[in-house]
Formats: sequence, structure tokens, C-alpha cells
Amino acid sequence: MSFLIDENKTVLIQGITGREGSARARFMLEYGTKVVAGVTPGKKGENVWGIPVYDSVEEVVGEFGEIDISVTFIPGPQVKDAVIEAINAGVGTVVMPVERVPLHDTLEIISHARGTTIVGPGSLGIISPGKAVAGWLGGSDETAKEAFKAGRVAVISRSGGQTATVSWLVSKHGYGVSTAVHTGTEPVLGTNLAEYVLMANEDDESEAIVIFGEIGGIAEEETAEVMDKVDKPVIAYIAGAKLPSGIRFSHASAIIEGKKGSYESKREALENAGVMVVDSPIEIVSRLKEVLG
Repeated sequence: MSFLIDENKTVLIQGITGREGSARARFMLEYGTKVVAGVTPGKKGENVWGIPVYDSVEEVVGEFGEIDISVTFIPGPQVKDAVIEAINAGVGTVVMPVERVPLHDTLEIISHARGTTIVGPGSLGIISPGKAVAGWLGGSDETAKEAFKAGRVAVISRSGGQTATVSWLVSKHGYGVSTAVHTGTEPVLGTNLAEYVLMANEDDESEAIVIFGEIGGIAEEETAEVMDKVDKPVIAYIAGAKLPSGIRFSHASAIIEGKKGSYESKREALENAGVMVVDSPIEIVSRLKEVLG
């Protein structure tokens, strides 16, 4: 099965009655996601696109039983309480498509996780093509179906926009995508790149793993450290190769400090660990041809 999400996973949307929550609820429903309920305190009894709204996650669990995934469309300064509420209710995965979450709030969320997988903060979400989406990867039903075709390559990206671009490239050349995930944009994330690679390695539908990395942070170096536990082919592209030290690239989590987090450091670590590092995204395809035929 796909990792993180599939057509059988039950999904809850926290903040469903807001502008973003309502719009993304419609997208997820149209794509085929099993959205069973929404939560907005004080809005119990309303519905959004036919999805019933409750006051709390606990009420939803009492009505529907175990919830697999919650997606939080709640502003960064207020999202901590919502995520902890979902964790306490036993939700298995929480997707946080929100930026500007206070760092101490993110750290508190992580300390409370207790087995809940936190995707983000700042993640566009996760998608298993043809099955389900949590978040807003693809943006619309039509665009998502064009960019993400079902297949056998796991795509894990540090860039939101490039998650769709790489998935489209892989799909266009006939390999397709098992699951795609955008790790998130914030400096500290609930789940890191290395952990997603390990998840993909255990997924029966994923025969190869493609990483879209970028300069800044140590996500790629951390991934290199776990490659001895990975037996599937891994291909990586690292964006920002030509930028000098100290330049902020893309978003808050991508900044080089000295050699640490540099393109050279990341490439060396990954290649020494057996990852195929390419010089351009189109080279991902030629590498896939080598390993998958």
C-alpha cells in the first residue's frame, strides 16, 4: 500500500469553515479523499460541501471511530492547540499546511506527538495519485490528476512547487508516483527528510525514491546517515548549487552557514552513502531508466 495516505484513510479537516479550509475540503473531496468530518469550535451542526462539522476532534472520533489523518487549516499562531487536540484524540497523521508557526509551538507539538506523524509545518501535503490527497498538492482536481499519475516512484520534496513538477516529470516518462510528500518549509519539522525516505523504503508500491533537495539546513546530510537502512535506489537533485554561503534560498529553512548545509556538503554526503545525485531534474528520468528499466 502507499505510505501515509490511500483511499481507505479517514480524513478530518480542522478549520474547515474558514476560507482555506472550505476551498481545500472541496478539492480533497473531488479528488476522492475519504473526508468524514470537519472541526470548527462553535460551528457544530453546520456542513461544508456535505461534510458535517463538529466542535472538537474528540466528538468526531466518538462519531466515526479512529481518524487516520487530520489536516489543519488554522493560522500559525493558533495551530498548536488544534494539533495537540488531534494528537490527544489518537489521530495517526497530522498535516500542517501552515507557515509562520512559532518555533516553541512546533517544539511543543513534536514533544506531544507520541507516535503521531506530523507533516510540516509549512507542508503542501501528501498525495497518493488516483487514491487520495491531504492538503493541497496539485491545487485542483484537474491539475492534480495531470501532474500526479499512479506509479512506482516515491517523490519526497523540500520544495512545495517542485513536488508537483518532479512528479509530473516522473509521470510523463511512464514511471508514475506511488506517494508524493512535501516535507514543509519551516526551520523545524515534525518529520524530517530521512524519516520519509525510510517510510518509502518500507512501502511495497515504491520501487525507487526521488528526492528534491535544496541548499540550507542538514536534511540531506541526515538522510545520508540512514542510507545503510535503505535497499531501494535513491535519486536526488539539490537545488541552489551556485548560491554562495550566507544566502537565504527559497524559504526560512534553507540558508547556508559556512560549509554546513552547502551544496558541496550535501552532494558529498549523499554520494558517499550510495545516492545517485543528478545535476538537473531531467536527469532523474535517465537514472530511473537505469534502475527500473
